Amino acid sequence: MAGHFEPLPGGGAAVPLDEVEVSILRSLAVQLLELVGPGEAPGDSEAEDLLASVFNDGPSEPPADPVLARLFPDAYGGPDLVPDDDVRAASAEFRRYTENDLRARKRDDALALIRALDALTPAGQGGAVLRLKPDECRQWLGALNDLRLAIGTRLEVTDEEDGGELLRLPDTDPRKPMVMAYLWLGGLQETLVESLMD
Repeated sequence: MAGHFEPLPGGGAAVPLDEVEVSILRSLAVQLLELVGPGEAPGDSEAEDLLASVFNDGPSEPPADPVLARLFPDAYGGPDLVPDDDVRAASAEFRRYTENDLRARKRDDALALIRALDALTPAGQGGAVLRLKPDECRQWLGALNDLRLAIGTRLEVTDEEDGGELLRLPDTDPRKPMVMAYLWLGGLQETLVESLMD
């Protein structure tokens, strides 16, 4: 897994992907969708959907799953970091009005990734070149970031770690495939950002 994004003339980015890479990305995105959960059922009209979303409160408590807690963190540090009741109440209120929208955006980003992969046509020898428009790049950045956060949380990666310890895991360690996916996703994310800055 060595593909990296390159800038496209006029904006956007492209990356060569083989069948295995496409399969891994798609599988991870589907798992992310399952974790984030289904969206709201569509209403009869856009106006009703907008009105319902204004009055549809989200959860006020942080998720129990560590990955979801990382994807949907407390706005003000959380009860473990800030024991103040007023801060906890403000955090719960913020979550109540923002988490549903954040979940919808994460679903949209993951779906954009899946749709782009599903639209690929093989370029020969089991590979294809994925070409993203600038607006698709933003969704891919969001999805890649969410996938890395999810895997990093499961691997118990902390901000202080440089990944060196994870790289030294023996091939027999059951975490090794996820470590390789985590590092690969980081490379894709980094090169996509660099492509957009060119």
